[in-house]
Amino acid sequence: MPCSSCHVGAFGPELTPFGREFKLNGYTMKVGNDAKIPLSAMMVESFLHTGQVQDPADLGKPFKGNNNFSLDQASVFLAGRISKHAGVFAQATYSEVGGLLGWDNVDVRYARPYSHGKHNGVWGISINNNPTVSDVFNSAPAWMFPYMSSDLAPGAPAAPIILDGIGGQSIGATGYTQIDGKWYLEAGGYRSLSVAWTNKVNAGYDGKLSGFAPYARLTYTKAVPNGDFTLGGFLFDVNRGAVGEDVNGHAIPLPGPTDDYRDLGLSGDYEYYRGDNIFTANALYVHERQTLNSTFLDGGSTHLRNTLDSFNLKGSYWYQNTYGVSLAQFVYDGSNDLALYGNNGSPNTEGGIVEVDYNPFGKSDSWKQPYVNVRVGLQYTWYTKFSGLVHNIDGAGRNASGNDATYLYLWLAL
Repeated sequence: MPCSSCHVGAFGPELTPFGREFKLNGYTMKVGNDAKIPLSAMMVESFLHTGQVQDPADLGKPFKGNNNFSLDQASVFLAGRISKHAGVFAQATYSEVGGLLGWDNVDVRYARPYSHGKHNGVWGISINNNPTVSDVFNSAPAWMFPYMSSDLAPGAPAAPIILDGIGGQSIGATGYTQIDGKWYLEAGGYRSLSVAWTNKVNAGYDGKLSGFAPYARLTYTKAVPNGDFTLGGFLFDVNRGAVGEDVNGHAIPLPGPTDDYRDLGLSGDYEYYRGDNIFTANALYVHERQTLNSTFLDGGSTHLRNTLDSFNLKGSYWYQNTYGVSLAQFVYDGSNDLALYGNNGSPNTEGGIVEVDYNPFGKSDSWKQPYVNVRVGLQYTWYTKFSGLVHNIDGAGRNASGNDATYLYLWLAL
């Protein structure tokens, strides 16, 4: 099938209703009986210009203070059917920033349909390495806009832990069900992977989770004229210990108290289809309560208890799944903590994103469909406030525009 069957804009993680069904059913749909290895690959090359020159020492070799070309991602995917009821989405990625090859998002599923009286649905189990990567709407934190960005660009210094705070460093299992195409429930939890394993897969290590970190997601989807609307929420509860270094400079977990993070989120998604026109909108709010037992004891925070909030809003329009424009706003704010955030102690970071895209392939009549896919994107990110001791930006938001970034990228997938 053409990529536009599953992906809005014929590319990227934003899913159509059919794409959600494909993921919900464990990536198991197939045509014919011939055996195929579900391999694919992608590459992203980019150019980045920031509002002010950065310190080249912070970026690493071979990058300079500004106007950098970079191979952001070179990835291989094993993504598709394993058996009648099992499938996989697994990604390994190399980035020129850091120069490492490691595992990326992994989601292994078992799914089956069911019916009971007048009701029917799908149930399944997901084994994955990043909370919310299993979300079938692909609008939770693991898949939030922008779908492509540069690791060389400045970013929000503070964000709730569910926004990829333990991605790749943990392993989790969740059970899920969708009932009558409306109610979706997912629940499970995560545990830390060993330092030895995260070193092998180049996932980084930010501390050991204490015990089991529960995760839950609940949504309701309502069909509306020419589309659907989804409203939902999620929660995530993490206790994580401190991290130190051994004599060789390798990360190791430290004994002692943990920092406790409790995230509660709300989400809303809307998709509209009419002829050649597609409009999508996504809103995501997360409130985090922090009890920083370890960080406070070590002098890394002024307060034992803090809060942190994030709000992300995005709207996109696509014509013929070829020409797209997206507008987004982001706000990160919370309680002041001088030791944790520096300057005036505020984590407040605010700004917006505008992106225009051109996808020449990915439709049913495209050249070499469905094997050749290309996106050319131009993205501009601006900041009205920027917190933390980053590139001499103060917590009051002065000179925040120095972190503005112009990002031009070429995204190829085969």
